[in-house]
Amino acid sequence: MKKPFSIIRNLLAIIGGLALIAGIITWIISPNYDVYFRKNNVGLYKDRVNALRSSGEYAADTNVFSMQIVQDSVRAKEIRDYFQLDTLFPENADTWEKAIAIGKFVASNIPHDNQRKWPEHVNAIGLWEYTKDVAPAFNCRLHSILTFELLLAENIKARYITCMSQDKDDPDCHVVNEVWLPELNKWAMLDTDMGGHYVSDRDGTPLSLKEMREHYIAGKKMIMHYAFGEGSSKVDDYYAYMAKNTYWFSCWGSLSYYQEEYNVPGVDRNSYVNLIPSGYVPYGIDEGYIVTTNAELFWGASLMDARPEIVEEKTNSI
Repeated sequence: MKKPFSIIRNLLAIIGGLALIAGIITWIISPNYDVYFRKNNVGLYKDRVNALRSSGEYAADTNVFSMQIVQDSVRAKEIRDYFQLDTLFPENADTWEKAIAIGKFVASNIPHDNQRKWPEHVNAIGLWEYTKDVAPAFNCRLHSILTFELLLAENIKARYITCMSQDKDDPDCHVVNEVWLPELNKWAMLDTDMGGHYVSDRDGTPLSLKEMREHYIAGKKMIMHYAFGEGSSKVDDYYAYMAKNTYWFSCWGSLSYYQEEYNVPGVDRNSYVNLIPSGYVPYGIDEGYIVTTNAELFWGASLMDARPEIVEEKTNSI
């Protein structure tokens, strides 16, 4: 009589083991895995903020660089017409209202994914076609490139910036846009990835990456607006994630359409600027790239004394 019970017990053990393995696999591929196991973002929040607080000061240095945003009126019209951008917001919308409308459009139509096939055409129209023909989603960098070109097509001054970790063994970074708000005379961070976000101070004024970093260091309260204020999210995780990724920053010195579509000629790709704290040795810097501790120059003075101008150039349209 013991043999049948032994068989049943063994079968139950096997089933239980398979269920456990299935549960582990489900957990690993779920969004919660990154939060609770691989990175444990929330649990590392204090360590990441302390790393920012103990980082070196920014300071003027001898590196000379300039930054510009390059407009192409022909390409701008092509993008406006293709995406029907004028239908996203009222004619009298201010800069931030337009930027939020564009951000919602991108975030609501394109989820996050680490694409297995790199798009053939890394420009606004090419990326949109990619989501229809190849894969419906892509990563934060492609999100930011698409959003940047839509903003530029509306003559909104913007630039996409790579936000980096202190830890050279952590290859994860995040790419977001910053939008120049002439009405407020400041930059504001705009993130269209993972449902879309922006961050404000307690009074609701949108913060730039520079201001976010300063808020972390000072321990000042920030408010994250998930889905641009129309949804709820794991806010604590995002705070911790961006605390990690505001240690140092990288950006093209000149930004225009087709910036990272390397088969398109006539685009200035000669300058890539990295802003680091004093005393920090960055990783993954290609030869010829600029490394600076001059935050004032990086965040605005080079862009027409914090009033960035769009430079009109001949068309690069193809």
